Amino acid sequence: MRLAELSERSGVSTATIKYYLREQLLPPGRRITATRSEYGEEHLRRLRLVRALIQIGRVPVSTAREVVTAVEDDARDQLTRLGTAVEALPYGPEPDAHDPSVDVARRTATELLERMDWRFSLERTDSPRAFDMLVAAIAALHRLGYACEPAHLLRYARQASELAVADLDLIEEYGTPAERVEAAVALTVLYEPVLLSLRRLAEAEESNKRFGTGS
Repeated sequence: MRLAELSERSGVSTATIKYYLREQLLPPGRRITATRSEYGEEHLRRLRLVRALIQIGRVPVSTAREVVTAVEDDARDQLTRLGTAVEALPYGPEPDAHDPSVDVARRTATELLERMDWRFSLERTDSPRAFDMLVAAIAALHRLGYACEPAHLLRYARQASELAVADLDLIEEYGTPAERVEAAVALTVLYEPVLLSLRRLAEAEESNKRFGTGS
């Protein structure tokens, strides 16, 4: 397809597509004349990923480029490509090293992962960004006096484990390794608002059952 058709099908303006090409977020098209190139379905799929990252996930262009690099690196195995791409996404604040609650939170998070038998994350030589975000969140709960013992968090961890199975089942429906990495990143960005909104809707329903007209 020509650039105009790629723009029409993707919903991304031609000026933005040219910018993505300059920033190496899109592979170049197949040159057909000195001034024209032709684009394929892989460009359309990549545009959807880049839009999910930049416009919905608010990911900086430099970070989006890291993700795209991981997607394209077929020298790495599937696990490494998935991990590199997802780790490049935005995370919450890191733990404050001066906060005394952080040591308690780190022990709590470690015990939680041990009770879940999440050995892969526990045995990594580097601390996963998701683990650091969990520690920061537990530290805030601890500092403010809210329930945050492993026993309180286990129910959430078990639900997260079920969600991970659903996520990977969905990702495996895509055919090639590159498509799976793209899907993992895009769905991480796009499904997190879905999970947050569903949780709030579910809480509203449960609150009504307990305290409102549904009780």
